[in-house]
Amino acid sequence: MSYSDSPAKKIVVLAGPGESTDILFHALDKEFGVHRIIVETPIGQKQLLKRRAQKLGYATVAGQILFKLLIALPLSRSSQPRLQAIKKQEHLDDRPLPENRVIRVSSVNSPECIAQLQELQPDVVVVNGTRIIAKKVLTSISCKFINTHAGITPLYRGVHGGYWALANQDPQHCGVSVHLVDPGIDTGDIIAQALIHPTAEDNFVTYPLLQLAAGLPLLKQAVRDALYQDVKLQPTPTGTSKLWSHPTLAEYLKNRRNGVF
Repeated sequence: MSYSDSPAKKIVVLAGPGESTDILFHALDKEFGVHRIIVETPIGQKQLLKRRAQKLGYATVAGQILFKLLIALPLSRSSQPRLQAIKKQEHLDDRPLPENRVIRVSSVNSPECIAQLQELQPDVVVVNGTRIIAKKVLTSISCKFINTHAGITPLYRGVHGGYWALANQDPQHCGVSVHLVDPGIDTGDIIAQALIHPTAEDNFVTYPLLQLAAGLPLLKQAVRDALYQDVKLQPTPTGTSKLWSHPTLAEYLKNRRNGVF
């Protein structure tokens, strides 16, 4: 049975704003038709940095800010030709979201978000780029929540999983995961995983786009299976589960000396 045989089935995307959400939406919409996109307001930078400092320490966060200002932002500008080439090669559509299908909420964990989900009654929820989703949200409706994570879980949870795998000389775990969402941080059951193979043209800012491109076919299949209650789970890769954060300037420069850009 194809999706088009059952037009009543609803896909809802629950996401933060950003280019990856735009690309993911258009990929799913072309394949299935997305009913609505619920977009949360991101946490403010001041509040985000304060929370991060409480967890990691102020010295680490200062190093992360220096990395962003001195490395990530200039690298993002200089990498635009490579990013555009990936989008063209992988047929990634980064047009803005259609506002007539967007529902904006203050947080994925807010009562208004729960109310919207309960009113929509989706058959599957696809998550992208949100804060950690509370159990009260995940249990508010009776369908699966599916996320695409830029890293091989549970070894590379958190952020920049592809970069950290390469920095650890672990290319066999440089990839992307599609998994069920639970209240933890990238700890849900694994549906599918794929590796990426960066070229000499790639770097810190292009790895996530390569991961997104590699993950979209897996996500489409996972959504298709979820719509018909046929999701199959994969075994967990062996290794130590670790939560990774943004690199500091010192960490990046050390890894760059080892050939990881």
